[in-house]
Amino acid sequence: MVFTMIQSAWLFVLLFLVYYFYSLVIFSAILLFSCNFFRDPARSIPVDESSIVAPADGKIIRIDQVNDSEIGEGANRISIFLSVFNVHVNRVPITGTVKDVKYIPGKFLVAYDHKASDENEKTDILFIGVNITYRVHQIAGIIARRIRCYAEKDLKMEKGDRLGFIMFGSRTDIIFPESVQIEVDLGDKVKGGETIIGKMI
Repeated sequence: MVFTMIQSAWLFVLLFLVYYFYSLVIFSAILLFSCNFFRDPARSIPVDESSIVAPADGKIIRIDQVNDSEIGEGANRISIFLSVFNVHVNRVPITGTVKDVKYIPGKFLVAYDHKASDENEKTDILFIGVNITYRVHQIAGIIARRIRCYAEKDLKMEKGDRLGFIMFGSRTDIIFPESVQIEVDLGDKVKGGETIIGKMI
């Protein structure tokens, strides 16, 4: 028995195959992007107890000073911008105990806008370590509207521990005392839990 179709039907078959092919390409691209975005690579954590590591992967977009009620006047602030291509797992910068964790509702400005540090939705985590008190801010961006924070009050966390996760294009700020020696410059690219951004002196 020979299978045959009317000639005009081949157009529909061709359209179906084209649609199937492009659907497969789009699905594969989304799958690959998701696997890449949610990756959680192992990191080599510096053993030097005086070193402070980056809390996130990304690019240093601001280094300035702020006044903080817990940390003091002239505290150093380092802001890291995470693009959608960076690892979005946050890491603990230096061993300490969580004194407080606060969710702060806010806007969803683009994460590289410096106003985002003050105005965007964020989680504020205050740590007390040996001879140091510092904060980490997990800050949502225009796309990132889901912040996962693993810190809990009175929980001791070691340097390099997973601190949380922010979805899609975000920002992470760290605020530490003026006495800390900064080891990075504007524009530097850093790896969370691995790149040393400061040292206690």
